[in-house]
Amino acid sequence: MSGKHYKGHEVSCCIKYFIFGFNIIFWLLGMAFLAIALWAWSEKGVLSNLSSITDLGGLDPVWLFMVVGAVMFILGFAGCIGALRENTFLLKFFSVFLGIIFFLELTAGVLAFVFKDWIKDQLNFFINNNIRAYRDDIDLQNLIDFTQEYWECCGAFDADDWNLNVYFNCTDTNPSREKCGVPFSCCTKDPAEDVINTQCGYDVRAKTDAEQKNYIHASHYYRYLGSVWPRTWSVISRLSEPAVCSAEAAPYLPLECTGGCVHP
Repeated sequence: MSGKHYKGHEVSCCIKYFIFGFNIIFWLLGMAFLAIALWAWSEKGVLSNLSSITDLGGLDPVWLFMVVGAVMFILGFAGCIGALRENTFLLKFFSVFLGIIFFLELTAGVLAFVFKDWIKDQLNFFINNNIRAYRDDIDLQNLIDFTQEYWECCGAFDADDWNLNVYFNCTDTNPSREKCGVPFSCCTKDPAEDVINTQCGYDVRAKTDAEQKNYIHASHYYRYLGSVWPRTWSVISRLSEPAVCSAEAAPYLPLECTGGCVHP
């Protein structure tokens, strides 16, 4: 293994093998993520037809596994081998890589606050594209359903966003049985029901707004985002003030620990 080795005082075995153990787990998780991504693409026939990677109009969730897995694999490898072999090059690479990731996250947070209107427009464009592609990819469909169920939301702004999808739009020329409907993940759940009714969203948007609230979630993604982001930035700002961060930020922390959409 190339690279300089530490020649000074003996490195603590506890620290050395703790870093090694932590990073080998990180490395194995990275390999698992990559394996899941490759398996998912294989099941969808992407590996036999690489041009189909760009065919999907929305987000392919497999890319998340691929990118996260690759970063975890590289970081885990550098930290694992660097700690075991006391290789200063790999350890410096590991430290710099972590620093770059932290810097990019911090920069992204600041830019998102400064350009929040532009971010909102881009996010709206992104969500609408995924709504259009809802039936095109089973992984994307499952991701959208999970998001709407978990946050108890329906659409980016309201349930009418599903007019963008060819299966759910309310046009007279739409022959789909799901016309003027929404996915089942928009429906309010009855605790007494053990089996999910996947047809609960049929024709629901043909009803009045008051009637819709009895069947589907009235909240939407932007209501959740708009309520959480200002408080999140408030906490970040207070945590950056070393003298008063603990006293002033504490009352805000419980708010950030609560998830879900804010209902009207």
